[in-house]
Amino acid sequence: MIKYKSVLLKLSGEALIGNQPAGIDINRLMEYAFRIKEAAEMGVRIGIVFGGGNIFRGLKGVSKGFDRVKGDYMGMLATVINGLAIQSALESIDVKTRLFTAIRMEPVGEGYSKPRVMEALERGEIVIFSAGTGNPYFTTDTASALRAVEMQADVLLKGTRVDGVYTADPEKDPTAVKFDTITFDEALSRNLKVMDMTSFTICKENNMPIIVFDMNREGELKRVLSGEKVGTIVGN
Repeated sequence: MIKYKSVLLKLSGEALIGNQPAGIDINRLMEYAFRIKEAAEMGVRIGIVFGGGNIFRGLKGVSKGFDRVKGDYMGMLATVINGLAIQSALESIDVKTRLFTAIRMEPVGEGYSKPRVMEALERGEIVIFSAGTGNPYFTTDTASALRAVEMQADVLLKGTRVDGVYTADPEKDPTAVKFDTITFDEALSRNLKVMDMTSFTICKENNMPIIVFDMNREGELKRVLSGEKVGTIVGN
């Protein structure tokens, strides 16, 4: 049984580093590709947004004196590289994909268009959204919230390296307690770093639930899609 038939999967760029100091660990990339393929074979419509932090994070450049706008555009280009990487990985295991870029850069990818996205999803292709929203000052979290709403997803899935939302960082605080469910308002009032304020607002206003789960745990994505009690659900 599938609980969620249409999802937006948000993955961090840092997750692709794997066991390397930076960049893309091919083994980790292929692990993700196989897990995404399993989800697609369940009959789920899938959109993917990757961050670009494994290559370049705009705000880190700003802290060193970079112009914010140029730094953000560099970050957007990093997400295109990650988008091409997951597209190549998926196609190598016979999964049909379509890469869209929020900044026009044919022939690297198609310029974003909701009608073409919906047509691709209808054909059973996995859609990869890259270059964020195409605008500086907006994160890939915001892009994932926006694309989730536009593709009429049932849920936004945020794959991380922890198994949900905690009262504090469980990697630093052993007393941190995990939430099974939490509202947007409570997450904001507790200052829990699930996603940024803009993406939270988009999800809250459009009644788009977020599930935070451990993407690195084998079989976890399939369990989420089946409606098992996995991770943390953030909603209204």
